[in-house]
Amino acid sequence: MSVLIDTDILIEVLRGKNADVSSKWVELSESGTLVVYSPVTVAELWAGIRPKEESAVKAFVEKLVCVSISDEIGRRAGAYLQAFHKSHALELGDTLIAATAVMSEAQLWTRNRKHYPMRDIKFFA
Repeated sequence: MSVLIDTDILIEVLRGKNADVSSKWVELSESGTLVVYSPVTVAELWAGIRPKEESAVKAFVEKLVCVSISDEIGRRAGAYLQAFHKSHALELGDTLIAATAVMSEAQLWTRNRKHYPMRDIKFFA
């Protein structure tokens, strides 16, 4: 089993202010489960990062595994966007994260489940 970390969870882990998320992170880290992320998450992190946070965030993310966005993931994300953009106001980033989770058979850990109405997603926690 692997778990794909959504950007909101990664931010919470880095800040360390949410006891529930921090506790689940420790459990996950000690479980031997493969923790992965999408390049979209890195883009979202870097879009809001403060200069003094860069080295700490980079060091933290380097301990995780990045799942590359393949043609197949891109096609799945496009299908999700076509299906859910109007009804759920989804954006490309969320559909790419969703497709990455599904295509890599990872459970998605997010606090924003409303961003992921796809029925084929398996959630963590």
